[in-house]
Amino acid sequence: MKARIQWAGEAMFLGESGSGHAVVMDGPPEAGGRNLGVRPMEMLLLGLGGCTNFDVVAILKKSRQPVESCEAFLEAERASEDPKVFTKIHVHFVVKGRGLKEAQVKRAVELSAEKYCSASIMLGRAGVEITHDYEIVELGA
Repeated sequence: MKARIQWAGEAMFLGESGSGHAVVMDGPPEAGGRNLGVRPMEMLLLGLGGCTNFDVVAILKKSRQPVESCEAFLEAERASEDPKVFTKIHVHFVVKGRGLKEAQVKRAVELSAEKYCSASIMLGRAGVEITHDYEIVELGA
């Protein structure tokens, strides 16, 4: 896996993934940025959320659960002094469908956290306390 990050002036950087997709990262005005993109640490949090949500949806589909929507809401705490690493991250899933089995949703969240989500497992091994929970929303007919 490769990535290329190019400085675009002030506190802005353009990131290009090995698969050819681009993203803008920028700092806040107080750090010399123009607030035109996500912060690099936000990007890391977004990556974790995308990784684990991808897993949960894939596992639910594989187990033939009628999932229609899955959102992951993440909240992170960072150290107060440099390096301002993540210390805690909580992931809350909202899974929507018709007739979803709670045991299957619980298992999908656990499998992502314990076996499949490279991002959360890597951060966990680095000392970040990562917790998960979920809610199931039954959609009407």
